[in-house]
Amino acid sequence: MKRQLGYYLALFATFFSFSTFSSVMLCSCDDEETYAELRDTENKAIASFIKKGCVVKAEDGVTEILHIDPIREISEAQFYAQDSTTNVENNEYVLFAGSGVYMQIVRQGSGDYIKDGESAQVVCRFHEYNISSDSLQLSNRVAAYEQLPDIMNVSNTSGTYTASFTSGLMYSAYQSASVPGGWIIALPFVRLGRQFSADSEVAKIRLIVPSTEGQQYASNNVYACFYEIIMQRGR
Repeated sequence: MKRQLGYYLALFATFFSFSTFSSVMLCSCDDEETYAELRDTENKAIASFIKKGCVVKAEDGVTEILHIDPIREISEAQFYAQDSTTNVENNEYVLFAGSGVYMQIVRQGSGDYIKDGESAQVVCRFHEYNISSDSLQLSNRVAAYEQLPDIMNVSNTSGTYTASFTSGLMYSAYQSASVPGGWIIALPFVRLGRQFSADSEVAKIRLIVPSTEGQQYASNNVYACFYEIIMQRGR
């Protein structure tokens, strides 16, 4: 599972031609394939990803943009028993069984949780990897798109989190303010601060997001995405 930077830079160019983007991503499903069959295919792709991981390399063929080793799944009970942490050395990901989302907290962050009754601006930089097609679809963590960090407004109301994009790559590419449900699931577990220096520890998470909790094209076309997201508090 290896892709190089040149592959997805070309793909990004396609994404910003929205008429082409729509024709690429909104392909209709085979009439002979039921939704249940599509979900079964998706689940098998997720299982394979968990077993094998992936590697995406830059154009030089050496520098790794994304490297995910085989994943060790832990239960929610174990996750909470570990004080809502995942052991990164063991490559642990907690499965939230009700949603099918897997999460690893790489760095919890050095800021504050979003408090009950609080609204906050959150700045996100991410890789979006299509598990089914074995390709890195979107990233604003490369030079060509670093000027498009995603900005989302997040609110916590009695422990229920809501979020919407106001600008950025996800917002532009998918032409929607909707934040994937998988991203929202992670919000209670990160401390959001500002990056004032190169060694500031801002929050970093990794997610496997099934189509039922994903962005609209993943939902419509029934495929899962892997995300590596860096989050920090906005101004």
